[in-house]
Amino acid sequence: MMASWILYCTVLLITLNTAVSIKPACRIRITQTGLRLIRSEGLRFVAEELENISIADFSGKEGPFHYSISGVKITDLDLSTASLTFHPEAGLQFEVKNSSISITFQRDMLYWLIQDVGQINASAEGANIWTVLDLSRSQSGQLKISKLSCTASIAGMQAKFAGSFRGFYEVLSSFLTTGLRFLINQQICPALQHSALVLLNSLLETVPVRTPVDQYVGIDYSLLSDPDVQSDWMDMEFKGMFYPLRDENDTLLNNAIIPLVKGKQRMVYLSVSEYFFDSAMYSYYKAGVLMTEIPENKMSVDLAYLLRTTFFGAIILLAPTSSAKEAPLLLDLTVTSAPRCTIKPSGVTVSVSALMNVIMLPPNAKPVMLSSIIMESRLSAKVSLKGKKLAIKLDLKRFRMYSSKSTLESLALIPLQTPMKALLQFTVMPIINERTLEGVQIPLPEGIDFINETMRNHMGYLSVGADLHFYKGLREVIYMNNKPLPPDNTTISN
Repeated sequence: MMASWILYCTVLLITLNTAVSIKPACRIRITQTGLRLIRSEGLRFVAEELENISIADFSGKEGPFHYSISGVKITDLDLSTASLTFHPEAGLQFEVKNSSISITFQRDMLYWLIQDVGQINASAEGANIWTVLDLSRSQSGQLKISKLSCTASIAGMQAKFAGSFRGFYEVLSSFLTTGLRFLINQQICPALQHSALVLLNSLLETVPVRTPVDQYVGIDYSLLSDPDVQSDWMDMEFKGMFYPLRDENDTLLNNAIIPLVKGKQRMVYLSVSEYFFDSAMYSYYKAGVLMTEIPENKMSVDLAYLLRTTFFGAIILLAPTSSAKEAPLLLDLTVTSAPRCTIKPSGVTVSVSALMNVIMLPPNAKPVMLSSIIMESRLSAKVSLKGKKLAIKLDLKRFRMYSSKSTLESLALIPLQTPMKALLQFTVMPIINERTLEGVQIPLPEGIDFINETMRNHMGYLSVGADLHFYKGLREVIYMNNKPLPPDNTTISN
């Protein structure tokens, strides 16, 4: 029994140590400046939610008066004093101080045998709301609002009566407004609870967590921990790892440095490490798509001539026929190991090693292998962020090729260096850039984009400072994507 317990504890510790050792490849910081934009957009949504709260009808008797109140509606809510701030170690704090609320309702009054029906306007003063939204990591690695703490109070309310029986109604004024104030107080926090735990959480569900990028690879943006919330900013750490779709467990170990996030001036800061790009290239390599063929009709005349001249002896030796001398050539390129990314203040580069097989295709005969050439390339990478997609444009800068057989053949390949580099630049690089320029989505909710981006390279990672732009309103996005939330220990406390 003791041995089993020790084994269980050992496995648990190994599991915990493995989880702790996972390093983020992507980090995002939201600053006070960004929070102010979120506040302005969020206030419209909160006002609409509070104005749509349902107040139950009520009726009763007070002396000779019989009354019935129905159709209570909030027509105007003053949120000019509302503030949205970071609440350290919790999440966000939403507070409204000394606000006012305008209300209308329908009256049905009976005094002895006299009945009066009409609308009454009322105003509530000294409305105070205090709410804290606890932000945490869900079991699936998504950001969620896990708890809502809320208190709400209205200091006083006045009703404006009109009509022939105004004097009689004022006898009931204090009684009616006290009842309305109590009912509204009881509805504010539940309305905010529904807005946060259901509606806003459905908005957060639009942030990609583990999702396909294309038909070959996917990306994992799982949060590694709860957000780090300070008084001036909130930092979030994401796995930022690509994986091949056909074998999602075949992933690259993250040995890169952890990207840093600095700055408070811009609305948001994004940092990604070399691992972010390395895991992408590793996944495409493992998916078996880093290969291509270049037929002779895609080559320049000079390059085809140089190839035939260089491998003339092999052509005669392997296929000694006159027709073989005129057989078309084929270049078969295959990346032999996962490319690697290097980020320095001077720029971003990608190192690629490949094998190029020079093949002759005689008519009515099997293909003939003329040579296998090792190629090493260094590409410069220009990273850009548009909307919410991180894109890369690659350019072939350094290129060398040598024979896998002999030094003598390597020397014979020197005249091929320049035309071969040009061939790769004009045939292979456009194919690669067609995919890389499509970009990959950064973990932002639907309806929000980055604008005014500034990019900066550091040792081992790059950072982006940007502003946020709402191209869709919160309500539009929420009600397009609204789904019931599963039970996930979300609570509301007073």
